[in-house]
Amino acid sequence: MSEISAVRWTSFSALPRAHGEPLGQGRLRVVPEDFQVEEHLGFEPDGEGDHLLLWVRKTGANTEWVARKLAALAGVQGSAVGYAGLKDRHAVTAQWFSVPRPRQGLPDWSELNAFGIEVREVHAHRRKLRRGALQGNRFRIRVRDVGLDPERLRECAAAIAGSGVPNYFGAQRFGRDDANLIHAGELFSGAARRVPRHLRGLWLSAARSQIFNQVLAARVERGDWDRPLDGDCLQLDGSHSFFLAERIDETLEERSRRMDLHPTGPLWGRGDLPTQGAVRSAEEAAAMPFEGWTAGLAAAGMDQERRALRLPVSDLEVESDTRDLLVAFYLSAGSYATAVLREFVDCFEERAAEA
Repeated sequence: MSEISAVRWTSFSALPRAHGEPLGQGRLRVVPEDFQVEEHLGFEPDGEGDHLLLWVRKTGANTEWVARKLAALAGVQGSAVGYAGLKDRHAVTAQWFSVPRPRQGLPDWSELNAFGIEVREVHAHRRKLRRGALQGNRFRIRVRDVGLDPERLRECAAAIAGSGVPNYFGAQRFGRDDANLIHAGELFSGAARRVPRHLRGLWLSAARSQIFNQVLAARVERGDWDRPLDGDCLQLDGSHSFFLAERIDETLEERSRRMDLHPTGPLWGRGDLPTQGAVRSAEEAAAMPFEGWTAGLAAAGMDQERRALRLPVSDLEVESDTRDLLVAFYLSAGSYATAVLREFVDCFEERAAEA
């Protein structure tokens, strides 16, 4: 085995937590209704145009499969159906899809009910819905068979609502038993050849995400993941743009406390890290074991980008009884509900994560 493919990484379940030890352990996704997601686009349907925006509630089905079913019923190519984000299969999720307006008239959408697909709203729209064109998601999650101390639960919820959580990439990013990372190592070592474009992109993304998680884990262990340091690159909340902060003054500290600004970590690619000083040195040290991966990501043509280290958790609600924990919250697009759950409890899924 080459040095590149023999890289060792910290799996999602073993990453350090920011708010102390978990309060207990329980079962997640026992039934699809235990994990509910509602998508928020951040804009309204146009009300006119050559496309339709469909508000769809699906149960036990992944987004791509639903898109194919919608395309078949509407009589259009599968590639013509648009959606903003991929949603979990083992869940009840509500999200938007776009479909070109069928020339032969509107189909009977209720024919999809037998597949766990319910089209609840239909609106005219001017354009196809693009990937990433969403603001965030609202989650309502039940963790079963976990007994919690009410006072400790309130304290943990208050800490999370006030400080957020580490913005880790979730386990589903890495596939079942971290298979996407294993394949990424094979890709970088040259052992994997003639890989389909979709899989290649999936594996590259997984490797990039793991390096980010390792950098963030190091800052969680040091206790500075949620505050800006001299030489940090800071990101405006809700934005993908960032700027270098050579020196952290009172204004930047105050904006960070208000969750207006967040320190960032690297999404590796071509070029130099934009951070400076001790921050840059710490990022390089955390990524050192992945030297073959960082070189491979650059060779694949990916550019240096940044991701916020801190994830704000909005509208947090928690309830518990003698058996279950019910948690509800809102997260911005691109973040993972499991990054929030793991700060409360250890969750065990009866179904393994999908690739």
